[in-house]
Amino acid sequence: MKLVCKTIATPLGPMLLAAGDAGLAGVWFEGQSHHPDASEWQAVKSQRWLDQAAGELQAYFRGECRQFSTPRAAAWGTPFQRSVWEALATIPWGATTSYGAIAAQLHKPLAVRAVGAAVGRNPWSVVVPCHRVLGADGSLTGYAGGLARKQDLLLREAVRQRPLL
Repeated sequence: MKLVCKTIATPLGPMLLAAGDAGLAGVWFEGQSHHPDASEWQAVKSQRWLDQAAGELQAYFRGECRQFSTPRAAAWGTPFQRSVWEALATIPWGATTSYGAIAAQLHKPLAVRAVGAAVGRNPWSVVVPCHRVLGADGSLTGYAGGLARKQDLLLREAVRQRPLL
């Protein structure tokens, strides 16, 4: 899949957006874990999916967007990772869940660590809300973009509850 990219400014720092013809391939905070090497991607000023995602992300950060409609196009990931990312996409605004709950949802209750690893490699930061996944006790656990960003995102969504178990 040939990808194009652009970087946008957000209140939590620059974000790299990548897209192909079929949709948004990824969104990453600058410096986050598992940030891809974009050296072979063409940087563009405008592209249909990049522009739509950028607009939705800016609206999200202004508190005006709760759900993203830009189509996603998986450019990587194993079938298991993709199933985890699809499960993440179902976590509603203002709610949280746990890694164990996602493992149970996928009918793989012993795969909690594998779920955690897949969550950490989610290529669509914010758009696919991996920041809504907490430890079973409600604690903030890892986030590829850093725990300060995770906490900020949860506060933007007024999350003040324990995870759904």
